[in-house]
Amino acid sequence: MFIELNQAFAALGAVTASYLAFKILLSIIRALKAYFFSRSLGLNTNLAKLGKWAVVTGATDGIGKAYAEQLAKMGLNMVLISRTMSKLEETASEIVSRYKVQTRVIAVDFCKGPEIYGDIETQLDGLEIGVLVNNVGMSYPFPNYFLELENVKQKIVDMLNCNCLSMSMMIAICLPQMETRRKGAIINVSSASGLSTCPLLALYSATKAYVNFLSQCLHYEYQDKGIVVQCVAPYFVTTKLSKIKKKSWTIPSPDTYVSSALGTVGVESLTMGCTSHALQKYVLECLPESMVTKNTMGILKSTRARALKKQAKTN
Repeated sequence: MFIELNQAFAALGAVTASYLAFKILLSIIRALKAYFFSRSLGLNTNLAKLGKWAVVTGATDGIGKAYAEQLAKMGLNMVLISRTMSKLEETASEIVSRYKVQTRVIAVDFCKGPEIYGDIETQLDGLEIGVLVNNVGMSYPFPNYFLELENVKQKIVDMLNCNCLSMSMMIAICLPQMETRRKGAIINVSSASGLSTCPLLALYSATKAYVNFLSQCLHYEYQDKGIVVQCVAPYFVTTKLSKIKKKSWTIPSPDTYVSSALGTVGVESLTMGCTSHALQKYVLECLPESMVTKNTMGILKSTRARALKKQAKTN
């Protein structure tokens, strides 16, 4: 009896090990294709051929600014959309000086509701938009319990407007002319926190899950109409949003991250953007979800405690 049980467990262990090894092998092949060979083999989409203009929201800092600069480097004219006009004009001036392309700027607060999009649509009317990058977004000042968020009801409205409504409305504005021309690319910048349960960032994580799911649905709806829809889900990048300044292999700069992510457009509909972030995702997928969530909770509780301690010293 015991011998038979041991043989059964041994067989189960062998099958499990083989399954995990197969998943790891597939992940390695997928990573090599997306992050190493996509450009050299011409697998990624040539964004410069999709239209004369690119539109980037949240375009004056971090990942959004990196997308604007690198798309301009490809020769695309740029529409930069963000909240602060002075920063928009500064970014536009830099892009014109470096890349000799046309620029337009639209100052708008994406925390506001549907009333802001009529003016945006008017200002974009008549432009041949080949690429839309939905990058604008907001998070918490630091990880926290839902009911302990400052002015929680207003935070809910602001975050849903900024993270979900903005992306949806910008797609509704730009997609029709892409569909008419049967070419275009929509890049929605999400977060790895939207791929799995992320306690203490509940509202932010939920809005990014919305970005992930809408992007994947639209990918299947429009892929046979010549339109690429991609969701980009980074872990940590050295941006104001992450509050991390020191870059490393696992925490790249916005320029490094976006350069890698652009190589995956047309190759992956959901991309982690760079090799190190893809490897993090592959490893976490092999672990029990409950273990990952518990570990995430522990890390974010520690981050919250440090933030509260720092806040108490400054008050």
